Amino acid sequence: MPQISKEKKEKISEQILHYLFFVSPSNAYTSIIAKEIARDEEFVKLLLTDLEKQKLIICINLNSQGIKYSRRQRWRLSNEAYLVYKKHQQVLDKKVVPQNTESIDDLDNNPQ
Repeated sequence: MPQISKEKKEKISEQILHYLFFVSPSNAYTSIIAKEIARDEEFVKLLLTDLEKQKLIICINLNSQGIKYSRRQRWRLSNEAYLVYKKHQQVLDKKVVPQNTESIDDLDNNPQ
């Protein structure tokens, strides 16, 4: 199997973080994340554990009754990562302003 560059791993990790932000405040199983970003589950799990070490995501090992999962893991963004990502999205939303501010009515009233 070919070696994946660090740069590509970072890009895939960004996709994982984006997906977790998108489903937030819910969480997602490893298999669902792998399916959404079209990657192998074992590879995704490796990236998820790396992101957990960086404190960007949190692993949830317990079900809603407090019983530990035997094989499954759920993941969610850490609170700090969520706030940073949300702030970044708001900045991007403000930057995306249409250059042409004329309305369609203005164009209809001024035929050329």
